[in-house]
Amino acid sequence: MGCTLSGLALNKPHSNANTTEMEIKVQELEDIANKLRVLSIKSTQASNSGHPTSCASMAEVMSVLFFHTMRYKRCSPRDASSDRFILSKGHAAPILYAAWAEVGLFAQKDLLNLRKIDNDLEGHPTPRLNFVDVATGSLGQGLSVACGMAYVGKYFDKASYRTYCLIGDGESAEGSIWEALSFAGIKKLDNLVAIFDINRLGQSEPTAFQHDMDIYRTRLESFGFNALVVDGHDVEALCKAFHEASQTKDKPTAILAKTYKGRGFPSIEDEENWHGKPLGSKAEAVIEHIESQIKNSGPNTLVPQKPLHEDAPEVDISNIKLSSPPNYEKGKEVATRQAYGTALSKLAENNPRVIALDGDTKNSTFSNAMLKTDADRYIECFIAEQNLVGVGIGATCRDRTVAFVSTFAAFFTRAFDQLRMGAISQTNLNCVGSHAGISIGEDGPSQMALEDIAMFRSIPTATVFYPSDAVSTERACELAANTKGICFIRTSRPGTAVVYDNDHEFEIGKANVIKSSDKDQILVIGAGITLKTALKAAESLSGEDINVRVVDLFTIKPIDKDGIIKNARDCGGRIIVVEDHYAEGGIGEAVMSAVALERDIIVRHLAVPRVPRSGKCDELLDMFGISASAIIKAAKEIKNL
Repeated sequence: MGCTLSGLALNKPHSNANTTEMEIKVQELEDIANKLRVLSIKSTQASNSGHPTSCASMAEVMSVLFFHTMRYKRCSPRDASSDRFILSKGHAAPILYAAWAEVGLFAQKDLLNLRKIDNDLEGHPTPRLNFVDVATGSLGQGLSVACGMAYVGKYFDKASYRTYCLIGDGESAEGSIWEALSFAGIKKLDNLVAIFDINRLGQSEPTAFQHDMDIYRTRLESFGFNALVVDGHDVEALCKAFHEASQTKDKPTAILAKTYKGRGFPSIEDEENWHGKPLGSKAEAVIEHIESQIKNSGPNTLVPQKPLHEDAPEVDISNIKLSSPPNYEKGKEVATRQAYGTALSKLAENNPRVIALDGDTKNSTFSNAMLKTDADRYIECFIAEQNLVGVGIGATCRDRTVAFVSTFAAFFTRAFDQLRMGAISQTNLNCVGSHAGISIGEDGPSQMALEDIAMFRSIPTATVFYPSDAVSTERACELAANTKGICFIRTSRPGTAVVYDNDHEFEIGKANVIKSSDKDQILVIGAGITLKTALKAAESLSGEDINVRVVDLFTIKPIDKDGIIKNARDCGGRIIVVEDHYAEGGIGEAVMSAVALERDIIVRHLAVPRVPRSGKCDELLDMFGISASAIIKAAKEIKNL
């Protein structure tokens, strides 16, 4: 079997011979659909878990996509020029695995290892498999990722590959789907096809619109889609719909496939209470029934087919550097959010694959710096943070871009599920959250990120940067651009004094001592605005013969455990952590975890203790106990313990 796959043409016949040839191809696509059904049943029977009925409704769609429409390489599923396929309804993973087995990527007998702990054919797709770009299964996320992939294909790669996303009708109730539909229509992603498997039944009851196809069509058209309603079990109709999609310009296509859950399963098709259940004792009879409809039980003849368009450009996103080093005057106050914009521009100047995405906050996060560097590499995602993060994840797939996604840090909480799934997806995404903490002032608690460090610390693949001045912010962005996994850079609204030399070398997981002496009695750890208050407190305490060492962590995760312990021991084992964040899950708990097994080290933790309110920055710092005066008071108390 050859390595390249793509679509055959099902044109209207001009002779009886052509009619016969077309009928044979249609029959073979129908046979493949039924083979995929059988393989899905067998694999879920072997694992005694899974979703065979959800697989059955989309069998013809998968047959047409994989054996007629898509262009891709069997031996290299993630080839840069190949079409992309995202299975948003990830619980139907068995039929995705079955399709790749039928293609010949791996042996069909391996399907019987579904959901086993020593096998990568998991219950929902993950990129442990070389034919999966992103993890799916938390519903409603696949279309945003597909939008990101399609955007890169159309506007950056300018390549022929197309992106297909298969969505369940149940998950279409998710708001993130509608955010993605809006984005796709606005951006005119004519290389994107959203396929809705409208099988009428959800998990516990029928879906909201069941088989009212006019509602789906009207809604999709209102978002700027070419919406095609088809019989999802008619392979010829599907072939024609996908062909029309390929000819449609300046708008994405939605194929609204009317299907039936458990299609072809006697006494199960279109019946409730079969979601997520193997067929059990009914499996043998159902398999026998389906196999009786297969005309060609041998190897299919539809592969290999037309060659791939090898037109995706080579991309190098390694060793990304600032175009020039930081250039700041020590002591001058510069907001770290502003320094982020400067860093973004410098990185983009040095590498054409650095891109910026924002959710209509670019003039606050300073991501608008990209507009001056290269407006084409700025993607406005509007106020739709779930889609913002999803598009960013899609844009970074197959290492096509280095994406910086920015918004107010508080609003990343809306996209926590996308970030959580991003970790499973092995994604490389840089998130920049501005307006952190109560220091933003009068805007009030709805805008104040006070949970963001805890959130990003909980993500297993995350690196959490908290730069305290403009120099460290630029270097944090440079390091993030070259770091695998999810990176979070927390930036502040008010200006903070430049404390580092422009040539200071930063390392992930390495803290920096900002102020010290040989007689230090207390170690104070701050970050961002609280580094500023810590230095102010240290200066005041020195007049009372209380020597304070001040440390800036730079990264909260990984944390510099050894550095904290060493500096704490130098200071008599007394630590004060002060942070512009709630106490739970922030810097204080990270520090306490680092010293938990150490003898004779005590930690005093100053954090925002309750829901704050509007006010001026200095007033809020004082009211909520993270000002210089609060640090002075804590230092005097801890000194005598």
